[in-house]
Amino acid sequence: MSWFLWLKSLHVICVIAWMAGLLYLPRLFAYHAAAAKGSEAAATFEIMERRLLRGIMNPAFVLTWTFGLILVFVYPAEAGIDWSKGWVHVKATAVVIMTVLHHVYALWRKDLALGRKARAPRFYKIWNEVPAVLMVVIVIMVIGKPF
Repeated sequence: MSWFLWLKSLHVICVIAWMAGLLYLPRLFAYHAAAAKGSEAAATFEIMERRLLRGIMNPAFVLTWTFGLILVFVYPAEAGIDWSKGWVHVKATAVVIMTVLHHVYALWRKDLALGRKARAPRFYKIWNEVPAVLMVVIVIMVIGKPF
């Protein structure tokens, strides 16, 4: 197997781990926001959120970007990257938005851990859907290359 295929495989594995965290963390926020402040449940959600973000999401995020940038700049032809095509720009924009969302989630986790700025559980449930929409856009752009 070539280096390109190894890197592509590692990139996809890291994307899956990152997406799992982006899809689960806001659900934990919703449960945390519903729990009584200072309760055992709130403390448990705080631990789960911290471990998910620091132990899975952050490493997967960094590795996703690392492997992705290597694919784009070292193997652009093999990766099918053509910057004159619109799909590449849409995909890149969606990835940047997902990155911003990752950091927003990290701020929300910190706020919940400190007992401030807790929003209604419904707020977090709505934001739970945003990474899924971004994922659909990214997959359609990469696989379908519609324009």
